[in-house]
Amino acid sequence: MANYVKIESRGDIALVTLNRPERRNALGSALLDDLISVFTHLEQDQEVRAVVLTGAGTAFCAGADLKEFGRARPHDVAALNTRISAFMRSILVFPKPVIAAVNGAAMGGGFVLAASCDSVVTTPTARWHLPEVSLGWLPGFGLHILSLKVGINRARRLTLASEPTPGEQAFRIGLADMVSHIDQTPVELALEEATKLATLPAHSVATAKRYFALEANSTEKWDVIAQSLYAEDALHPEAQKAMQRFQK
Repeated sequence: MANYVKIESRGDIALVTLNRPERRNALGSALLDDLISVFTHLEQDQEVRAVVLTGAGTAFCAGADLKEFGRARPHDVAALNTRISAFMRSILVFPKPVIAAVNGAAMGGGFVLAASCDSVVTTPTARWHLPEVSLGWLPGFGLHILSLKVGINRARRLTLASEPTPGEQAFRIGLADMVSHIDQTPVELALEEATKLATLPAHSVATAKRYFALEANSTEKWDVIAQSLYAEDALHPEAQKAMQRFQK
């Protein structure tokens, strides 16, 4: 089914792995197409009761594929950002629990992808970072989801942070829900959590997710505003200079 996303069955749990390690699982259009296809399939699969999402190699997800962004026309970048943000929001209403197992860097869009999941496991040394402002532009989506998760003040500080946040700190501020340790990988801990959630009645799990997603109904509006501000920032000479680095 997918080239950049791998699915493994663990009983009634689907282990979904972003499988583009040579690009640190960066979110380009092809990987996004595969993710959308996989989650559509898993939503319809009645045997799947929970999903664990992780990344192959040394990163969970390095965010948007800036090489693809750097070579694209502005309206194509905007269209891809819109599709990525729509997928992030779809996780909020996906009727089955989704647990992120952050095994390395969660950067930019990868940071938002993990934060959009129902539960998050991180290694203590994982690096969480929104580097966009340091590059010269506002993240084009996901800041409202982040604000709902950790509060507006912490979301602002994370957006303006010049250095990555280690996994232990991400846990302390509520960005992650569990920390794996030396005797257990984040995937193993996430599978344990998924196993517990998979025993709950599927219909009431879906209802609970629908209820809590009501709070995020305005997320699309805020993503549209962020996308507009990103488009303004992208025209600035400093942003253009930063983007040129990724065109090579």
